Amino acid sequence: CGRTVEGVTLHTLMFFFFFLNLLFYLDEELRVAPTEHECVCEGRSCATGDHCKGQQCFSSLTLSDGTLVSQKGCFKVYEQGRMTCKTPPSPDQIVECCQAHLCNMNLTVRLPVRVVEGPNYGVTTLTIVIVAPVIVLIFLSGVAILIFRCIHHHQMEHLTAHDAEYGTIDGLIASNVGENTLADLLDHSCTSGSGSGLPFLVQRTVARQIALSECVGKGRYGEVWRGQWQGESVAVKIFSSRDEKSWFRETEIYNTVLLRHENILGFIASDMTSRNSSTQLWLITHFHEMGSLYDYLQLSMLDASACMRMALSIASGLAHLHVEIFGTQGKPAIAHRDLKSKNILVNKNGQCCIADLGLAVMHFQDTNELDVGNNPKVGTKRYMAPEVLDDSIQTDCFESYKRVDIWAFGLVLWEMARRTVSNGIVEDYKPPFHDVVPNDPSFEDMKKVICIDQQRPNIPNRWFSDPTLTSIVKLMKECWYQNPSARLTALRIKKTLTKIYNSLDKIKADI
Repeated sequence: CGRTVEGVTLHTLMFFFFFLNLLFYLDEELRVAPTEHECVCEGRSCATGDHCKGQQCFSSLTLSDGTLVSQKGCFKVYEQGRMTCKTPPSPDQIVECCQAHLCNMNLTVRLPVRVVEGPNYGVTTLTIVIVAPVIVLIFLSGVAILIFRCIHHHQMEHLTAHDAEYGTIDGLIASNVGENTLADLLDHSCTSGSGSGLPFLVQRTVARQIALSECVGKGRYGEVWRGQWQGESVAVKIFSSRDEKSWFRETEIYNTVLLRHENILGFIASDMTSRNSSTQLWLITHFHEMGSLYDYLQLSMLDASACMRMALSIASGLAHLHVEIFGTQGKPAIAHRDLKSKNILVNKNGQCCIADLGLAVMHFQDTNELDVGNNPKVGTKRYMAPEVLDDSIQTDCFESYKRVDIWAFGLVLWEMARRTVSNGIVEDYKPPFHDVVPNDPSFEDMKKVICIDQQRPNIPNRWFSDPTLTSIVKLMKECWYQNPSARLTALRIKKTLTKIYNSLDKIKADI
């Protein structure tokens, strides 16, 4: 009986193992012979067309001799696909597999990035690399400081010896601006200095102590603000960054020796300052609350005396600009190049002063040097002379630029004459050529009117019934000759206006 049980048990175990092997075999067969899939076929392995059938689809990318080779296809034998698809990707080859109908059509593969390992430096090497430059830098800094101290010590010894031999250094003006007024500082600079303005160090001190209070004017090239310096009003012209050359040129002109004149805008200081995280270019001048002649004529009428006073003051300022003063504290001849009513300011005493020298030209007779600056900005088209419009001006001749100023001065005279009352009649303010060109005339508009048609501003008949206006008409016409060399000089205009103004005072005295 015992042998029978043992025999049954043995047969049962053998049957169980046979059954397990059968299941394993069937599973392998099922996996080995799955359903075939249609795959996209591209590359060297596709001899029969662009599609193939197999048990797995693949897409591969291989780097061969520096060239990327892309292939797509199918594995017909399951074991082949199983071996290949499980190969991990390398920087030279990658294979990705899938099992579905045309599954490798959009299967894109990319080679993994090759990681370049840097050299493995030891702690000692890293320490040397870091510490050595620091030590060298400290050494060089020490040498530089030592050299600087030696040079400074040598200079101080030289200055001390110079002072001992010659006394104090002349020409170096130190100004304490704390308790001074602008009038004090400017008077001091005119009597003890060059007459061109404050010393540069004082200019920077004044500029940094100014508080802007209100914007009084805006233009395409910047803004004009009213500022306060120790209770006194000053004008601060803030240039836009694109007009830096005008700021530089105007600063250069205003710092010219002996430029100060009662009929030229009083220059105080010039500085580059930082406001609101941006660099601003400041030009600080006297403040004239009555504004420009252009603004003044819009609102105010003139009598003959006021007109002559203004005209004579403008001519005086222009004559001072045009003349060259010789000597150790001399002044070059200067032409304005942008004279117009907007660039002339009105004083409280009824006189005017010329402003905005950003386009000015300087001439030095002893060297015959013509300094035109480096400013691409051009003058105002409405006030351009015929030779500027038709490009016939002699740009290498300083007299040509002075004659351009005379043309513009004649137009300013016409603007003032329109607002001068005679026999109870006065015209509204209008700019020159208002009736023949648009508000913002083009270069071609002005060229046609002035060069081709040779028109001049209209003269109302009522001007000829007033002796003062009649004299002004004669004067302005002599400023408008088509031939530049026939125009009057600034000095001749000044003398003529002085004569008219004195005769006007004589008539008043007789009355």
